[in-house]
Amino acid sequence: MCAVVGVFNVENAGKIAYFSLFSMQHRGQEASGISSSDGNRLHTIKDRGLVTSIFSEDKLKTLKGNMAIGHNRYSTAGDDSILDAQPVFARYDLGEMSIVHNGNFTNREEVRNQLIKRGAIFQTFMDTENLIHLIAKSDEDKLLDRIIDGLKKMEGAYSLVISGKKKMFVARDPYGFRPLSLAKLNDGYVVASETCAFDLIGAEYIRDIKPGELLIFEKGEKEPTSMQILPEKSYKCIFEYIYFARPDSDIFEKNVYEAREKMGMELAKELPVDADMVVPVPDSGVASALGYSKESKIPFELGIVRNHYVGRTFIEPTQEIRNLKVKLKLSPIKKFIRDKKLVVIDDSIVRGTTSKQIVKMLRDAGAKEVHMRISSPPTVNPCFYGVDTPDSEELISNKMSNDELCSYIGADSLAYLSIGGLLRSIGKESDNNSYCKACFDGKYL
Repeated sequence: MCAVVGVFNVENAGKIAYFSLFSMQHRGQEASGISSSDGNRLHTIKDRGLVTSIFSEDKLKTLKGNMAIGHNRYSTAGDDSILDAQPVFARYDLGEMSIVHNGNFTNREEVRNQLIKRGAIFQTFMDTENLIHLIAKSDEDKLLDRIIDGLKKMEGAYSLVISGKKKMFVARDPYGFRPLSLAKLNDGYVVASETCAFDLIGAEYIRDIKPGELLIFEKGEKEPTSMQILPEKSYKCIFEYIYFARPDSDIFEKNVYEAREKMGMELAKELPVDADMVVPVPDSGVASALGYSKESKIPFELGIVRNHYVGRTFIEPTQEIRNLKVKLKLSPIKKFIRDKKLVVIDDSIVRGTTSKQIVKMLRDAGAKEVHMRISSPPTVNPCFYGVDTPDSEELISNKMSNDELCSYIGADSLAYLSIGGLLRSIGKESDNNSYCKACFDGKYL
């Protein structure tokens, strides 16, 4: 669930990209990078780690120019190495280019093998590098035409920002799987995966990039040129609302916090519990827990405290690290919890490790009953469009019945929001075909 940003015709574009990536650190913590252009050449800095640990003031000064693109990495295809950090930079017959990509090309292996047969030499395991080679090997004369040619050969999910030395190109797949928005900043423009980036840098949101749309930013042009290069189909990732996006962002033109609060309200209507207290699993369960409390009239308490210096456990690359970080980041407030019947609200159960540890933690703190309520349906199928759940065997709801899973995590009861309730939370049930819910219902494209 990477973050991408593009900045065009803005003074100190590299620094603007830095602040934008900082605001979207939640979308990826493995690596970060920025490429800037001064009109003559591209300057690139990238490394493993968090945004603040990579970019010092001295390094930001080397990112010269009024155009920049940036990326926070959360790996779904590729290895956890500096080679697989983005932007992906290349020199080719038309000059230099850098690419940042959020999503997953589903036909990457097929395209990669074809390119290798044609003599391409790959430096990374990232699917993003496929597009670099498609552009470099295209028979078209102009970069724009090469990009279009390359994108028509790729399938799957992508929000892309491509930088040449003087132009910037922004593209979104025809289904609009991953979010990407456009904003105005002074005399220039910014594109970003989430609108929370615009709030930090003072940019004014204009609109979402349309599915299948390509925008061309060029010096001397007051507005970007828009091209609909692929027909719009609209099949947006519903998991963005559930977990990935920051609550203050507007995703697919709907506010995330509001959607999550409504999920909690729907959860209370569908799955009431006789309890003393509603307790969220922080932070992604807070809005839904507030909604559950409002609807059920059961008091809300922050019975679990989170250490915010520990990152998000779901997007950590190994199970061992996830296990340790759950213990490091969550701590119960025993005074509130002791002898209470709790409704514990979490956004999802993917591998089950976090939920099991949370229930045990609350039991040890003296909770009389622990009822888990999940503000999304059971995650039973892998995602191929940019979420790191590629193997069904990793998904505990795929391997266990609800009763078995309830027993495994040690809860008194366990229940999930229905797909209908989820859709009502973000719009209406007739929106069913507008969102990708393959992780819940197994209906892939």
